[in-house]
Amino acid sequence: MPAILGPRLAREEVGSLLVTEGWDEYRLLDMGEGEKLERYGALTVIRPEPQAMGPRRLAPSVWAAAGAAFTGDVEEDGPGRWRTEPGIGTSWEMRVMDLPVVCQLTAFRHVGIFAEQIAHWAWMSERLKAHRGPEKPKLLNLFGYTGIASLIAAEAGAEVTHVDASKKSVAWGRENQALAGLDAAPIRWIVDDAVKFAEREVRRGKSYDGILLDPPRFGRGPDGEVWSLEADLPHLLDLTRQILAPGPSFAVLTAYAIRASFLSIHEITADLLGHRRGTIASGELAVRETGDPERPGRLLATSMFSRFIGA
Repeated sequence: MPAILGPRLAREEVGSLLVTEGWDEYRLLDMGEGEKLERYGALTVIRPEPQAMGPRRLAPSVWAAAGAAFTGDVEEDGPGRWRTEPGIGTSWEMRVMDLPVVCQLTAFRHVGIFAEQIAHWAWMSERLKAHRGPEKPKLLNLFGYTGIASLIAAEAGAEVTHVDASKKSVAWGRENQALAGLDAAPIRWIVDDAVKFAEREVRRGKSYDGILLDPPRFGRGPDGEVWSLEADLPHLLDLTRQILAPGPSFAVLTAYAIRASFLSIHEITADLLGHRRGTIASGELAVRETGDPERPGRLLATSMFSRFIGA
């Protein structure tokens, strides 16, 4: 069990809402009836979205014109899962904070980018650029997926350690690195179980100026390790506490698809990091719908977050 420290010294901000309005290369166009219509670069896609419970606003013809729609079906001849229009491939490029990245139609309905995370990425980039010290700031990106956050951090001046259990995701991240022209950037790409890696870093006495944690609800490590967010998050946050550098460092946790309030991850974060001076802000990430210019865009909640900013 992790050590529960106290008393809490950090200032606590509960109920923050971070909204992504979209950018030139990404838009949430419409949502409703359990699905969402989004544009990633030049491709418009339809994907399932349980939180899109209201009616659709755009005409059926707009939805029908989407280049790809996730069906969940498995076809005998072909990859299945996605229905695509003629001439639509399974991968394409778009830009995120001026960095070109590769998107793909994956079997798990994702396309390689969680657009709402740009609220964290832009904030992280500004903090890293403002870092003052004799050495580059060090960032640890656990569950780093396709490496977009790692590339943004490296471009902002950080030495990055990127950890993901999936060889395919790490290879995707390297592809994004090459596409962005950041081959010389100081990024270590590591295929490993996040908990095991963090445990070794504790034993080595390593520390980081920033730590990103973006865990799935369930997952498996490269050697069959089982990850359960509800069961394993307290231990991982305790490890985070031990390797997060003192002073003005930061840690960002995002949690998806769990049956819990953001208060749950706030209280865990506050128990384990709140003994340090700083601020703990927790709440939800959301994306604003922009497809109907005649009406204010609705908000789609996507995930919960908790940020610790040391003082």
